[in-house]
Amino acid sequence: MKTITRVYDSHLQAEQVLRNLKRAGIPSDDISVVASRHVSDQLKDTDVASSTETGAGVGAAVGGGAGLLAGLGLLAIPGLGPVVAAGWLAATAVGMISGTITGGLIGALVDAGVTEEDAHVYSEAVRRGATMVTVRASDEASARVEAVMDSETPINPEMRRLEYRKSGWTKFDPNAPEYTSSEVERERVRRTG
Repeated sequence: MKTITRVYDSHLQAEQVLRNLKRAGIPSDDISVVASRHVSDQLKDTDVASSTETGAGVGAAVGGGAGLLAGLGLLAIPGLGPVVAAGWLAATAVGMISGTITGGLIGALVDAGVTEEDAHVYSEAVRRGATMVTVRASDEASARVEAVMDSETPINPEMRRLEYRKSGWTKFDPNAPEYTSSEVERERVRRTG
């Protein structure tokens, strides 16, 4: 098994990836989603405007009433606070002890095989309003999963790390204040126009 993680500045990109993963035959039990709780603000100009409707959109993308939809909800992940999340990775992150390198989303990602350096970037991106999709894929399916996930232009963790560092960021700080809705919106506009 291989863990494949991508982060998208637009939640709509992530939803398209989820739909495409389902079409590619990836079981919903192998897919996890973690997004800023402000994701509904990103979708206010679409038909999906509330957390429940966001969950329905994600759930529909991966197969309707089963799978991710059953687990999608507002969860508190140590170091991130409330997020919209579902799947095996979210459950692992919620259960980890906060304040340690192995806690929260970073710990769950590292345990799943993501480098610690990338885990910090991915966690910071989610804090700033991005949506993360993580898939457990068999060796045979991993190339197909990567192609699907890369089709919607995910962030480049190296480039994003350099960008964050220009503003003084060094790593994800689980004690930093949560981004407000307006801060997330400014970040979204800056990245997606």
